[in-house]
Amino acid sequence: MTTQIMGGIVIPLLGTGLGAAMVFFLKKQMSENLQKVLTGFAAGVMVAASFWSLLQPALESSERLGKLSFLPAAAGFLIGVGFLLLLDVVTPHMHMDRQEEGPESGLKRTTKLILAVTLHNIPEGMAVGVVYAGWLSGEAGVSQTGALALALGIAIQNFPEGAIVSMPLLAEGMPKGKTFFYGVLSGVVEPVAALVTILAASAVVPVLPYLLAFAAGAMLYVVVEELIPEMSEGKHSNWGTIAFSLGFVLMMILDVALG
Repeated sequence: MTTQIMGGIVIPLLGTGLGAAMVFFLKKQMSENLQKVLTGFAAGVMVAASFWSLLQPALESSERLGKLSFLPAAAGFLIGVGFLLLLDVVTPHMHMDRQEEGPESGLKRTTKLILAVTLHNIPEGMAVGVVYAGWLSGEAGVSQTGALALALGIAIQNFPEGAIVSMPLLAEGMPKGKTFFYGVLSGVVEPVAALVTILAASAVVPVLPYLLAFAAGAMLYVVVEELIPEMSEGKHSNWGTIAFSLGFVLMMILDVALG
């Protein structure tokens, strides 16, 4: 069981690492269309995961409340959105102002991007940890395969994030090995957050519906505030929309088939 849990919480980091490894295969900058496709696909995966892997179990685990079973999910969701809103107040957004010029402003912008992605990865790590804690406790109707589906979904979503962190560093002239390291580093917080959440399972279980919904709210905030604007701006926005649909359907299939 320990091996299964450790494997599950490391899977999202592997997705980040594979994305960061794109620096070894692509030129110094990703094409606009490729970035839209990757961002749209990640957004679709996160929306589907937020509902099937997080909100639905939160609602099911609160059925004993009868007609008020929506309360934990609603409260947790809004708290999750509020938490990410607070993060965006004190830290920069992932979609930085591209009008800055010069190498210093480029490096500053990239540093802010790494910080933003790293902080936004914490709720995703918590989401994996919460689901595995639910599986261990037998609460919320969460199965091992359902937890694995969420971990795989977040790994898929992390692939473009790893590339989006590493590729700008490469464009600023940083060596490929170093850009890969920083890309992976941005995702290290996920298994750490997941492990901390699992270790606190005894405290987590009583508020599991709230935490599942919290993770869903945080993930959807990132989609609406960061990913959708990125995939829709400029020309050829249809690429992002198509990729969003494919990502949503893939995650839905994974969660339903494995859950």
